[in-house]
Amino acid sequence: MSSLLKTLSCADDYDPESLSVQRAREIILDLVEPVAGSERLFVRNALGRVLAEDVTSTANVPGHDNSAMDGYAVRFADLAAEGETVLTLAGSAFAGRVFAGRVEAGQCVRIMTGGVIPESADTVVVQEAVRAEGERIVIPPKQRQGQHLRRAGEDLRAGEPAIRAGKLIRPAELGLIASLGVAEVKVRRRLRVAFFSTGDELCSVGTPLGEGEVYDSNRYTLYGMLARLGCEVIDLGVVRDEPAALEAAFQQATAQADVILTSGGVSVGEADFIRGLMEKLGEVAFWKIAMRPGRPMAFGRIVSGDRSAFLFGLPGNPVAVMVTFYQFVREALLKMMGVSPIEPLPRFRVPCVTALKKRPGRSEFQRGVLFLDDGAWAVRATGSQGSGILRSMSEANCFIAVEPERGNVEPGEMVDVQPFEGLV
Repeated sequence: MSSLLKTLSCADDYDPESLSVQRAREIILDLVEPVAGSERLFVRNALGRVLAEDVTSTANVPGHDNSAMDGYAVRFADLAAEGETVLTLAGSAFAGRVFAGRVEAGQCVRIMTGGVIPESADTVVVQEAVRAEGERIVIPPKQRQGQHLRRAGEDLRAGEPAIRAGKLIRPAELGLIASLGVAEVKVRRRLRVAFFSTGDELCSVGTPLGEGEVYDSNRYTLYGMLARLGCEVIDLGVVRDEPAALEAAFQQATAQADVILTSGGVSVGEADFIRGLMEKLGEVAFWKIAMRPGRPMAFGRIVSGDRSAFLFGLPGNPVAVMVTFYQFVREALLKMMGVSPIEPLPRFRVPCVTALKKRPGRSEFQRGVLFLDDGAWAVRATGSQGSGILRSMSEANCFIAVEPERGNVEPGEMVDVQPFEGLV
């Protein structure tokens, strides 16, 4: 990292005290790399894991020409160009039960979806189009040769990669792997992430609050976000605002984890020690971002003996923790998990029906509710946008991402939104 930080310090747009959101993302993704290590798992146990090697098709998929519809397998050469064609029913073909024989001139075979196309047949006529008169099947004109056929190997050909390394295994991938008859896959090991909260004012849930104390919610949101990504989660609890205690926590976390997340302790208060300890124990790439909420966010690396871990020093306010996690930490963790390519959070543009207060010069991520307005999508703010109001995240289903150069947003103006569904 040292050489890269030296390179960063020479860049015209590098300011560790006020980076743009986009530049901060670029720096983080430039610095982190996928972790080493893999294991083999039974397919069903691989859900949510990242493939460490290509899954290769062991056979053509489908393995034979088959019907895409319920209907009748025919020889296209038998069909009249104009007027109806009458064919004789010669038998049937079901999925898993092949018609034993050949379709001769003037014949057809009843076939079900997935059934193997009989020898010499090359077209399927859907059952809704025909008229059955006992063993006589009447075919209307204007059929297309090869219609409603699924050709052998049109999905996958034997020896070709079915799924590339770096793919996150979802339900569709589980089914695809199983369709190839593959019982085990090689996946990357889980990314190990340690996290703790800092602050003398924090109280654990389930115990009475003392004067001036607040319950520690950040560890619970961090746990939820990390668990949703499939990380191995290491919760180190609450660490008091004491340099010795924080240094011990960093060393413990570095010994166990690839990544360390902290919440609180990165601003400029007298009891905010995270940035100083980062500089003492490792390196700091930056510590402030031109955004709201989440401006005081540090990123760097902690070194302890022969081990090191990347550190994200997140703000202490609950909403700022979630905003910075999804705008910066999520993509970094996916890259370290070995996911390729990294897909940024989706965005699309909709009208905003409420006014938004915004100061030019920084990116803002306000909490919003996407809703259907007379058949078209629109968004409204959840109300008060204070970074300590966690309820705003619970009520929201999207971020309203407002560009840094933009000022106040008036009702009816277009804004970018980032939906939560599938994310939080």
